[in-house]
Amino acid sequence: MNKIFQNIIALIPILFLLNCSTSKVTQKPKTDKQLSQFASMLIGKYSSKKQAEQDTTYFNISLIMKPIWQDRNDGIWLYIEQAVAAKPDKPYRQRVYRLLHPSSTTFTSDIYTIKNALDFAGLQNDDNKKALLTFDKIELKDGCSVTLDYENGMYQGGTLGDNCPSELRGAKYATTKITLKEGRLESWDQGFDSTGKQVWGATKGGYIFLKE
Repeated sequence: MNKIFQNIIALIPILFLLNCSTSKVTQKPKTDKQLSQFASMLIGKYSSKKQAEQDTTYFNISLIMKPIWQDRNDGIWLYIEQAVAAKPDKPYRQRVYRLLHPSSTTFTSDIYTIKNALDFAGLQNDDNKKALLTFDKIELKDGCSVTLDYENGMYQGGTLGDNCPSELRGAKYATTKITLKEGRLESWDQGFDSTGKQVWGATKGGYIFLKE
């Protein structure tokens, strides 16, 4: 991976949204209207184009969230794909999220990496690739979790302490802060070394993705 894509990965949050799945889920996902509403706010295509036009230190990034495995009843599952807008067919980050609703105003998501992820690039537009993405092809990123609290139409939260390990550019751990509301997702990833000094990630604030 060349330097520019390393810079992009360091700066772009991706997404997003994690917590350990040991919390008790209040309702089954298929009957949980609040969880469905949370998922609907995430699902879709986003762009950071407007932010990039206003501040050239941010990249113009395409972010896509697509529902998958809708027959499962252990959460709402999404496929996530991020790419530089000029190269949509060459994503630099692909993930699977499992959304959960452990308490009345708390929402979480487990995040999974995908084995041989590039084999599934463009899955959101390809039913054959969607069928090939099976549960045995993903792996949980343990400790990299985000908990979001809902209030007044907005979901806000982030990772817990220094639980999410990172080795990028000498980092010891990474953090993520998320704000989600209708049509807008703001996500801020940062990496810190063992002394707490930031070693990668945006310094002025998170990436602002607007739903298209």
